[in-house]
Amino acid sequence: MAAAALCCRGLCRTGWLPTLQIVRYAKSVTRHWKAMHFERQKLMAVTEYIAPKPAIPEKCVTPYIRAIKEENGYAKLLRRQVTETFRDSKMIAVCQHNFIPSEEMLLMKHRLRKHNIHVKFFPNEIVRPYLSVSKYKNLLPLFVGCSLMLVSPEIKAKEMLRILKNVPQINLLGACIDNTILSNQGVVNYSKLPTMEIIQGQVVGTLSLLASQTCALLHHSPVHLTALLDQYIKEQSGGAGETDGKAGEGQAELGPAKSSVGL
Repeated sequence: MAAAALCCRGLCRTGWLPTLQIVRYAKSVTRHWKAMHFERQKLMAVTEYIAPKPAIPEKCVTPYIRAIKEENGYAKLLRRQVTETFRDSKMIAVCQHNFIPSEEMLLMKHRLRKHNIHVKFFPNEIVRPYLSVSKYKNLLPLFVGCSLMLVSPEIKAKEMLRILKNVPQINLLGACIDNTILSNQGVVNYSKLPTMEIIQGQVVGTLSLLASQTCALLHHSPVHLTALLDQYIKEQSGGAGETDGKAGEGQAELGPAKSSVGL
C-alpha cells in the first residue's frame, strides 16, 4: 500500500494526464444564405396576395373622438364678469394702457371712483370671443395689445375726459355710450353737449313759446275786430253829437228873425 501511494504521488508530480479525455467539436455551418433567382423573384412579386380594400374607409366607420378640454374656473369667472359689465354699463370706454407707476394708477382709480367710474382689466382672450357674438362686435379693433376699460352705469364723459387729461399714459381709443359707438373725437364732442336737464328745459320753453304764439294768433283777429268796432262806435257817437249841436244853433238864429217879421 505504501508503494502504491508513493507511485501515485510520483505520477501526479510529473504531470500525468488521464488516457480518456472528452473533446467537444463545433458543428460546421453547411447552409449559407443564397440570393433568390431573379425569375423566381418576379414570380413571387406577381403572385403576392393583395387584400381587397373595404368599400367604406375605416376613418369613416370609426368616429373621431375629440378630447374635450375643460375650461378653467378662473376663465369662467372672467367671462361672467365681462358679460355683467357690458350688460350693466351705459358708458364703456376703451383705453390703451401704457406703463404707469402704481401710485398714479391708484390715484386715477380713486378720482374716477368719485364719479362712479370703475377701471376694469380683462385679457383679450376673454373679451374678444364675447364681443364677436354680441352687439358690440364693432369694438373688436380696439382690443389689440394691452388695454383697459372705464365703465360706469351713468354717462360721465365730461368727468372722465377731465381726469384722463392729467394722465398722459392712458390714451382713449373709443367708447360705447348709450348703445352708440363713438371715436375719440366723438367722445369729446359728446362731452360738450348740455346735460339732459338743460335740454329738457329748452324743449319745454320751445313748446310753450309755440303754444303762446298760437294762442296770440288765435286771439289777434277778435281783439283787432273789437278795437275796430269800438273806434267805429266812438266815431259814430261823436258825429251825432256834432250834428245835434249845429241844429240847435240854427233854430236859435231863426227865432229872432221870425219875431221881427211879425212886428
